[in-house]
Formats: sequence, C-alpha cells, structure tokens
Amino acid sequence: MKLNDFFKEHPKVAVAFSGGVDSAYLLYAAKQNGADVTAYYVKSVFQPRFELDDALRLSRELGVCMRVLSADVMSSPLIFENPSNRCYHCKRMIFGAIRKAAEEDGFSTLLDGTNASDDAEDRPGMRAIRELSVLSPLRECGLTKAEIRRLSREAGLFTWDKPAYACLATRIPSGETITEEKLRATEASENFLFSLGLKNFRVRRLGNAAKIQVTRDQLQTLVENRETVLKELKKYYSSVVLDLEVRE
Repeated sequence: MKLNDFFKEHPKVAVAFSGGVDSAYLLYAAKQNGADVTAYYVKSVFQPRFELDDALRLSRELGVCMRVLSADVMSSPLIFENPSNRCYHCKRMIFGAIRKAAEEDGFSTLLDGTNASDDAEDRPGMRAIRELSVLSPLRECGLTKAEIRRLSREAGLFTWDKPAYACLATRIPSGETITEEKLRATEASENFLFSLGLKNFRVRRLGNAAKIQVTRDQLQTLVENRETVLKELKKYYSSVVLDLEVRE
C-alpha cells in the first residue's frame, strides 16, 4: 500500500504529533493527500520546550490545525516511580488523552508516526498503541526512517534532519523515581549542549552524576569545551563523566 491509497481509505484522520521527523512527514502526507486532518500534541514535563516549538512551527507552515493537550504524567505512580514498563503506562495516558479529544472533535481514526524501521516488539509503549487501535501508516506502507528523512527533505520540511529525541524520562534509570527537578536538570543540560552545536547526544543520570553520550564525530567539540561544560552541568549534578562507548 502507498500513502495516497491509505488516505483514500482514511480521508478524515487525527495525527498524534510530536514534532519529530516521522509524525511531521505523516502530517505533511495527510495534508498533501487531501485528508481532513488535525494534529494533537500532548504537553507534559517529559517533553522539552523545543519539541512544542517545532510542532507549532510545522503545523503553521503546513496550514494544519493543531491542538495542544496537557497530560499530568506525574500524577501516576505507575509513571513517576519509573518501573520497567513505565513507557507503556505513559503511552496509555498520552494516547488516551488524544483519542478522547479527537473523538470529541469528530475523528474516529487516530494515526501515529511509527515507521518500518521501528521494532514493533521491542519499542516501548507499542502495546499501548495497539490496544488503543492507533494506526501507523508509515509502517503499513513500508517507509523506513531513511526514506522518511529523504522524502521530508524533498518536501522542504525543516524536520528532515532532526535528531531522534526520546522523552526526558528516558535519561533516568529504570527503578529510580522521576522528579521534576531531575527532568529540569536534564533539559537544561541538554539545551546547553545544543547551544554548543552538538546534535545527537544524551545526558543520562548516573546517581547524582551526569553521564554524557555523544557520537564519535562530536567528541572533539565536547573536549574543546570541557571547562564550560563542567561549569554548566555541575549546576545540576555532583560530577560529569563521559561515556566512551560512544553513540553511533
């Protein structure tokens, strides 16, 4: 199946929109194929501000209506106590909120940006998406991450080369309680590293320390800015370490 065929079968859709590469291209494809579409972004303490800014920017550029919903993820012990299945419970809350709002707006078909490169068995939260009958047209149509980036670039979407960015809660080890203070420390630290020109990296929590993970090609930038990185991140962490098992 091709995307234009999918939207012929589903001409009225709600899109769970994160502002990332995949859901951005899905929203573009829905618009290009004449679907009646509304985007739904769920704001929570797990999402950094730049994700909302990117989502708002793209929806404006595409001329697509976007609703911003809120989810109080910290209200659930099944989420903030950070068990191994935290993502399942978080996805249930987030997609449940989108499903409710979309149905109130007259949309019975809800889509997400899962693509053909995603492992349906291992990806956290996938079970929650299936349980809520969310459709994944990029996956159904066999579009891989690389193809989505290429098509997004051809379409002129600014998101085409945006690095993958998992939610802030993923920086805190499973089993360690999530707090807003820890989330703010993560967001501030990663925003600082973004300001240095770094792109594909993580600042993970290791006890009270920050463990920085970067790709091999960015190590030199990190070393050159060692003193400023230490000064900034030590505002939030007792120490800063570099993971030499670098991200690829």
